[in-house]
Amino acid sequence: MDALSDVLRLLRLSGAVYLNGEFTAPWCVIGHVSPALCSAFLPRAERVVSYHLIVEGSCWASLTDDPASAMRVDAGELIVVPQGEPHLMGSSLALAPVPADVMVARYLATSPGEVMRLNYGPDPTNVAHVEEGARTRIICGFLACDDMLANPVLSSLPRLFKVDMRNDPHSAWLESSLKFAAAEAAEWRPGSATVLARLSELLFVEAVRRCITAMPADRRGWLAGVGDRFVGKALAALHAQPGHDWTVDELARRVGLSRSAFAQRFTQLLGQAPMQYLGSWRLQVAAQDLLSGPHSIAAVAERVGYDSEAAFNRAFKRQFGMPPASWRRSQGKGVMDGTASDGIAA
Repeated sequence: MDALSDVLRLLRLSGAVYLNGEFTAPWCVIGHVSPALCSAFLPRAERVVSYHLIVEGSCWASLTDDPASAMRVDAGELIVVPQGEPHLMGSSLALAPVPADVMVARYLATSPGEVMRLNYGPDPTNVAHVEEGARTRIICGFLACDDMLANPVLSSLPRLFKVDMRNDPHSAWLESSLKFAAAEAAEWRPGSATVLARLSELLFVEAVRRCITAMPADRRGWLAGVGDRFVGKALAALHAQPGHDWTVDELARRVGLSRSAFAQRFTQLLGQAPMQYLGSWRLQVAAQDLLSGPHSIAAVAERVGYDSEAAFNRAFKRQFGMPPASWRRSQGKGVMDGTASDGIAA
């Protein structure tokens, strides 16, 4: 398993909803899917990824707390907000925004499947410098994900980014898939929930892959490491065998660098040394195992490379603030069928 697939596996993407929007200039909305609204149409989630495909026309988009993030988005481009943060979209970002969650809640309650429409009427100030009445059509998608574990994908992605799908034969399926998803959500046939969940996961993964490809050469972070020819190989090895007794020397030989060159390159890109990264990732895998089944703590510790349960308890407590048994109970996962052991209190 490659490192990106492994990390996305722990992200546990689930559920999806899509809707069609048609906005007539002048217009501006503030997008922020609240937890209450999430529970109405998505599985219980700690984070909701938002993305918007511009089908017709154009608009501006930015994070609400970062005006410098403003970017123009044209037909054929996809905007992604991976951490579900509040963001503005509109013919002009200077207009007073309409809360998108209110619009979406009303839409889902009264007219799911129809086109959600918004216009303000004439703009006397013409702040947007666009033709009055210009139309922008958007397909909006929302995807639930589990962010309980500090996932390096979400933390490494830009807070707001766009994917250009114009004039690219490899992008045709992405645009057609989003259109299919909107149609599927509108008709809601038997099996639609499964179709939309799988399709939404596929679209998000593709957006992440394209973000990696488009990264500048001087970019730092986990995604930059995945895209690096040397560090990427090391990450793939670590994720394929997290319980292996890795050393920096062995990883350096595997990727074809000297020990010092490899350690420096890894640390520069990821901001932490190889063994520090491995230790943290082992505990992320262990936390997932504790949530996903009736594994004893001793078995989980052994799987991720700890020689003793006591050492595992101490390391887990340092990262998560409590011993594994207590942490599992705090997440609503108690002892199951008598097979899970509470382990040793640290």
